[in-house]
Amino acid sequence: MDATLLPFFQPAGIAVIGASHDPVKLGFGVARNLTQSGYRGAIHLVNPRGGDLMGRSAYRSVADIPDPVDLAVIVVPAAVVPDALRACGGRGIRAAIIASGGFREVGDEGAALEAEVARIARELSIRLIGPNCIGLLDTHLPLDTTFLAPPPPVPGDVAFISHSGAICAAVIDWATGQGFGLSRLVSLGNQTDVSETDVLAPVAADEHTRVLTLYLEGVRAGRRFIEQAGLVTRTKPVVALKVGRFAAGQRAVASHTGALAGQEAAYNAAFQRAGVIRAETNEEMFDWARALAWCPLPRRRDIAVLTNAGGPGVVAADAVEALGLPLAALSEATVARMRAVLPAAASVQNPVDMLASAGPHEYGECLSALLADEAGGAVMVIMPPPPTHSAESVCTAMAPIIRGSAKPVVVALMGESLVRRASEVLRAARIPDYRVPERAASALATLVRRAAFLAAPAAEAVEFTDVRAADVRAVLDAAPAGFLPQEDVARVLGAYGIDLPRIALASTPDDAVAVASQLGFPVALKVASPDIPHKSDVGGVLLGLGDADAVRAGFATVQANARRAHPQARLDGVHVQRMLPEGQEVIVGAVQDPQFGALVMFGAGGTEVEGVKDVAFALAPLPRTEADAMIDGTWAGRKLRGFRNVPPADRAAAMDALLRLGQLVAEHPDIAEVEINPLRVRPAGEGVVAVDVRLRVHRR
Repeated sequence: MDATLLPFFQPAGIAVIGASHDPVKLGFGVARNLTQSGYRGAIHLVNPRGGDLMGRSAYRSVADIPDPVDLAVIVVPAAVVPDALRACGGRGIRAAIIASGGFREVGDEGAALEAEVARIARELSIRLIGPNCIGLLDTHLPLDTTFLAPPPPVPGDVAFISHSGAICAAVIDWATGQGFGLSRLVSLGNQTDVSETDVLAPVAADEHTRVLTLYLEGVRAGRRFIEQAGLVTRTKPVVALKVGRFAAGQRAVASHTGALAGQEAAYNAAFQRAGVIRAETNEEMFDWARALAWCPLPRRRDIAVLTNAGGPGVVAADAVEALGLPLAALSEATVARMRAVLPAAASVQNPVDMLASAGPHEYGECLSALLADEAGGAVMVIMPPPPTHSAESVCTAMAPIIRGSAKPVVVALMGESLVRRASEVLRAARIPDYRVPERAASALATLVRRAAFLAAPAAEAVEFTDVRAADVRAVLDAAPAGFLPQEDVARVLGAYGIDLPRIALASTPDDAVAVASQLGFPVALKVASPDIPHKSDVGGVLLGLGDADAVRAGFATVQANARRAHPQARLDGVHVQRMLPEGQEVIVGAVQDPQFGALVMFGAGGTEVEGVKDVAFALAPLPRTEADAMIDGTWAGRKLRGFRNVPPADRAAAMDALLRLGQLVAEHPDIAEVEINPLRVRPAGEGVVAVDVRLRVHRR
């Protein structure tokens, strides 16, 4: 742990600056919660009026506080926070939680005040959480520096790190109602200093924390977050809810790759690289967290389903298979064992329908049989309220069986009032329960995903040694911002082992005929203009021109089409290229994401890429395993192995191009975006051909 953060998580003494006698003020809430939390360190309440507060004497100034004190909780009006910080610095306090609001969240004046607070903290070497936060709490230390209304959270094993204070208040109450407890809660507010990345390691180091959950509105330093989260996820699972998913990206782009590589693609790629499990909703995040905290991980992917009703069993089977998990094929011994305790009309094939008469004995015996079967990495038990038994009695019978199992078991208790006491039984035994089979299936899929992540060795990015980085550097240093000429594009990609077919610029129809004669007919013509990104969209591409007359006429046609579509565009002539051999077409591209750096894309190429959106993204540089997953994550990539009458293509060459492009953009961040569309993948063993390439340079 960063030693400067230690006072936040293991304080020897805490000063509440702005502790109040007034029950409606936040300073009262902080003082109340801290004094009632059971915190065993020194507590110092500071109020200019002094007097008695919470049964303690209040100090009139920070300077009067005795030792020990190494953490301050500041709950004073925003305008006097700078003075409070200076007082902390004079007293030797090097960590502060600023709960006060009124900073950049309220406008320019508040932002200026926040900048002053940050400057003072840097000068005095004070680490800050906040401002505009609710602070932090630790249910096991115990410690509560928040101003939230009682009751506090139940001690548990799920940590919550949040950019939103209001979400924290809701989560505490919701967690209690859902029957699970929190270990630590950290509200970060405006993150003037301490960020989500900073607190990952210290929260994960807590022996009581089994799962970390994150509510994120953004990430400050993308690559550092990936590094820190990647270290944490190897020991403890991290589940994140990243909000603001549909905010429009603010980058200017001119390629399909840039248009598709929005903020969400970057976050998905970052979480994938770091092993962070991304949830879509708060409910999903904590559904998964409970399963990760309370269940062993499965050793297989297949799922067994046990129910007392056919309909819910079918729902469960659909949900499991929709998540890409197979249903377990039960052994004959398991089938016979269940047949011995069930009515003849029961279905003993997976999903197992014991019929409505099933009670504690049937549930217990059949569950034991499923858990003993080699098939089935996990079991989902489904229980609508039994008509002849109480749900509570059934769960009481199952709980010790589940707790003694090496396989994960989740329970779908369908209903509300009739299953409430049964739910309490399961939660007391730390067994995850859900109200519908779909949520239970989602939790099981997360356990499978976590197990697969831990089973896979950490992969190193591929690094090609035959590249000529100096050649690329020379081209980029000499180039102005904007798109490179095709000749320079060929030099850049060729230096990294991605060869482009010969292409030449012709400024007149006669030049075009001469070039075509030299290259050999038939040829393709492409309008040459830095102002027209998608040439085919404006009729700026003609293919299969077989003689000089066709080339002359084609030159005039593409120029006229381009001029009609973009009257102000600069036209440099046409590029002439010999027609290339046939093959499957994919797109390979890359952009620089402002938060996470180089991001590469693979998917279906051609003119409809943005409409089809059969694409996958990953951070560069790429490990080979991740490149493999990218390719197989798209239909265009899977088709490279062959499909019906489509013969297999040179998938290895396509992967090589993807890996090399990733290394190129990672090593040269002034390449803003580059796109090979299409990359034509020839039959197996015949390589790839970069048909059309665009590369844009930016200056920082």
